Amino acid sequence: DVQLQASGGGLVQAGGSLRLSCAVSGLTFGNSAIAWFRQAPGKEREGVACIVSDNDDTVYSDSVKGRFTIASDNAKNTVYLQMNSLKPEDAAVYFCNANYRVIVYWGQGTLVTVSS
Repeated sequence: DVQLQASGGGLVQAGGSLRLSCAVSGLTFGNSAIAWFRQAPGKEREGVACIVSDNDDTVYSDSVKGRFTIASDNAKNTVYLQMNSLKPEDAAVYFCNANYRVIVYWGQGTLVTVSS
């Protein structure tokens, strides 16, 4: 079974940093695209960043470009989201997602709270 385990959320002050981790199992890591999404209360889930594991191509939403960095450690089957210069509007539940062989898998979320 494909499983994704997100962790690293917490409470941080505006301007601070957090690093989220997504541990992936049950798939060939190098043949997948892993993405981070987030969902704030009352809002739709939105894509934040994505990385293609076999070539490290990355894509970011405009709202996080220049502040967030997605990276993969293929040896550990883990994808990280380094979040710097956090803003109150970044507060949300963050989910990781794997697109593998045309099937999309979701992990549970991790809560990020940003105090102003």
